[in-house]
Amino acid sequence: MMRDGDTVQSDRGRLQQMLEGSPYLTYLYSYPHKTAHRPLDPMPLERLWRDEHRDGLSLYFHIPFCSMRCGYCNLFSSKTRLRAAQVQPFLAAIERQARAVRRALGDARFARFAMGGGTPTSLLLGDLGRVLDVAERIMGADLENAPACVEISPETAAGDKLRLLRERGIDRISVGIQSFLEPELAALGRRQSPTRVRGVLEQVRSLGFPTLNIDLIYGTLGQDEHSFEQSLGQALRYRPEEIFLYPLYVRPLTQLGQSGRSWDDQRLALYRLGREVLLGAGYRQLSMRMFRAEQAPAQHGPRYRCQEDGMVGLACGARSYTEHLHYSTEWAVSPAAVDRLIDAYIARSDRSLAHADHGIHLDGEDRRRRHVILSLLQAEGLDLAYYRERFASSPLDDLPELSELEPAGLVRQTDGRLVLTEAGLERSDLIGPWLHSSRVQHLIDTYQLR
Repeated sequence: MMRDGDTVQSDRGRLQQMLEGSPYLTYLYSYPHKTAHRPLDPMPLERLWRDEHRDGLSLYFHIPFCSMRCGYCNLFSSKTRLRAAQVQPFLAAIERQARAVRRALGDARFARFAMGGGTPTSLLLGDLGRVLDVAERIMGADLENAPACVEISPETAAGDKLRLLRERGIDRISVGIQSFLEPELAALGRRQSPTRVRGVLEQVRSLGFPTLNIDLIYGTLGQDEHSFEQSLGQALRYRPEEIFLYPLYVRPLTQLGQSGRSWDDQRLALYRLGREVLLGAGYRQLSMRMFRAEQAPAQHGPRYRCQEDGMVGLACGARSYTEHLHYSTEWAVSPAAVDRLIDAYIARSDRSLAHADHGIHLDGEDRRRRHVILSLLQAEGLDLAYYRERFASSPLDDLPELSELEPAGLVRQTDGRLVLTEAGLERSDLIGPWLHSSRVQHLIDTYQLR
């Protein structure tokens, strides 16, 4: 159900009020955000997926272990060295879950694969291979012929692990560098040897991975335009096909979030500098965060369609998407809560692993909002004709607040698309939350962080 006229009228002026504050509210890589998930009556996965399109699904494995916990991190992760006894039971649970999910999915086919965390390369070499075996032999993913990405850390991606990933068909490596400068890494609570970083990046290039992605963070304590430009220059030496620029978020329950500090005043200037440097180096901007090089290989496989394509997530910390339901395990940030949830996942029965019991049902309004938000926040924008074809309505009728963006200089209509302007793109982390439904926003506001 769309917002009624009184509600829309009451929102008039809210955009302008928000624009006067911070442009950094939250990063939306999915909608609704995981903090909108709640306990569900257990639903059998077989019934849940029965009427979904299953010929081009995404498969994601979440490995919730890291060699260290960075000061800014609010991901679902645990220090491997402190909880080493969890790893083997955790891997056994993934295998049990994979068998249960594979049976429920029937004749599903996977068009792409990704493994993140945490840090997958924090696993021992044999255990990393074991997880890839689960993806191929149990789930049926074709890693050789489908786009396949693994996130790595320079501190744990030893030579043998990188060679294994390349031999098994992984074609995209994403490296969380964050900064090439030791003082900035120390400010982020990240232990990382510059020598080790250079060695790993050189090996990624020498092994011939088609796509290298480097993540950098801006807004770190002590960082300025000169130091950020140094990190950008170091990254460009390796000619990465993709670079993601992330603003530093200081979140509750993280190390930095407990420090009482904020770096909001410099992030916008550093974003603009990073954008200028990368565009000047021949990169195309695909979103506020993502930049892709001219020499990047053509992306093979079917095009991903803004969460229309289902996603199947395995292991605790992973999320799965169907058209009408997003489901997951519970989420936490504090180390003690994360470890409790990993233990709970390990202890789940086979029958329980074949059910969804935590997530959010998407009504008609939120399915429309999901499509608008996740399209609009990409540089190519919202295809108005495709929206009408899919929903039999106009996005400007369904979300009348969209009409406020053009007078504010944040959006323009061009070639049948609603596209963020340069000013709009840099405020993606404000525009996304501004477009939340009242229901989703209430769930987020009432979520109890752990």
